[in-house]
Amino acid sequence: MFFPSLHIALHVLIPGLIAFLLFRKRWKQAWLIMALTMMVDLDHLLASPIYNPDRCSINFHPLHSYPAIGLYLIMAAFPMFRLIGLGLLIHMGIDLTDCI
Repeated sequence: MFFPSLHIALHVLIPGLIAFLLFRKRWKQAWLIMALTMMVDLDHLLASPIYNPDRCSINFHPLHSYPAIGLYLIMAAFPMFRLIGLGLLIHMGIDLTDCI
């Protein structure tokens, strides 16, 4: 895992960049919704230890599992859930960097 502070910053900055580029007219609302999807990390509270810098979150935590990621892909396909699904997929992509 790279620097934890950079990891956390990317969870805020990348949704902001995507919101600004793709949802320019309502970028603040889009960013806020995508940033709130970072609450998906609450499933880390189920792990012991809660934080392990050497652990790959993908397919370890329930909300970071492959079936959950599939659901996030489906959500991104529907306009009503697009920002939530996109925010969750961005989160999974950033967390995937910890697995490399």
